Order: sequence, then C-alpha cells, then structure tokens
Amino acid sequence: MIDFNEMVDNYLRRESYPKTIGKYYPSEIGTCMRKVWYSYKFPSSVGPDLLKIFEVGNIMHDLVVKILSSDKNPEIMLVSAEAPFKKEVDDFVISGRVDNIILVKASGKNILMEVKSTGSVDFVNKPADYNAMQLQLYMHIMNIHDGVLLYIDKKNLKSKVFKVDYNPEEAEMVINRFKALHKLLKMDALPDPESRAKHDKIWMCRNCEYRDKCYEETPSSARWL
Repeated sequence: MIDFNEMVDNYLRRESYPKTIGKYYPSEIGTCMRKVWYSYKFPSSVGPDLLKIFEVGNIMHDLVVKILSSDKNPEIMLVSAEAPFKKEVDDFVISGRVDNIILVKASGKNILMEVKSTGSVDFVNKPADYNAMQLQLYMHIMNIHDGVLLYIDKKNLKSKVFKVDYNPEEAEMVINRFKALHKLLKMDALPDPESRAKHDKIWMCRNCEYRDKCYEETPSSARWL
C-alpha cells in the first residue's frame, strides 16, 4: 500500500538552519516577543503538521496570483508577486517579501495586498493585529501607502478583504519592536511572555513549541496567564 501521508511528509521535509541575530523577518514581529527570542536562542525544527499548514498557505498564495493575473478580471493588473525587500536599521537588517502588489486600474494606485489563509473566514471580522502590523511595515518600507489584507477560507475559498490605512506612527512602532528584540537578543535578556498577558492573546501559546519552557521560566500568576 502507498502511505501518502508519509510521502507528503517526505516531500515537505526541509533543512532547518539556525537564525542569525541581526537578521529579522516581518512575519514574526507581530507575534509573541518571547517566542521569537526563543527561536533565535533555542532553534527547533519545524514539525510536519506545521509544514503542512505552511504549504496550504503557499497553495492559496499561488491561487491568488493566478486569479489576479487572469484576463477574466481585467480591472486588476498584477504588478508583481513576492516582491523582496530589505531595510537596514542601526546595526541590523529587516528582510522579507511582500506577497502581492496589485495595480487597480480604476484608481491607478499601487496597492499592497497581503494574503492570509484561514480555517473559517466567517470568524474573521477585522484584520488581526499582527497581520496589520506586518502590512504597516511593508507599506512604510516600500513607500506604497495603500494596503489590504485578503483572508481566504481554506475550505471553500470564501474571502474577506480589509483596507488598512497607512499610519507612520504604527510603522515606527513596529520598527521599535525590532529594535527591542535585537537589544534583548544581544543582551541575552529574556523578554516578557507578552501573549500571556491578555486573554485575547493566550491562544498563541496553545501550539507554541516553547510553551513548556516559557511556563517553566515564568509560572502562571496574577500577571501572566
């Protein structure tokens, strides 16, 4: 018999390389600062279940590119897909890629579109803070001040689009988070477990690979859930 589950795991398996302090990624900065810190100090390989989730996201991204490129949607012109960027800040670098840049012909504007897949779009009523934070950084660095977050349901391709207004103060706040992360890493100083400070953020801890280590170093208390 063919074990297709094993075949998928083999296909998605990839080499894992330690991160370099001084090189940071926009997709992480909106998540728990302690988790990101741990990922530099105590790198771990990505498990097969998480790799599958990433691959579904890649498949959804490729579908969005096809839709935006299709002549069946002539009002939209795809300018670029996966635009790379790099910004030097003090003594470190922020680098990454923007999922899609689209040109809306009706308005003649370049719009940054960030694509996110979700388990159920029905429960998405506003942009997630960490997604909006990431898009703010992209708009700031690329000097394109119109952005949207596109959420696509993995089950049925239903979608919701949210406009994100560029805010230079919010973009600067994101850069300051990178500065704080960089300083803490260089000092070998453990950040607070910020996702455990609020009930609406604690969900980030459920599947965190550093959950046990985090609770060992900072037990539950009145301050930390």
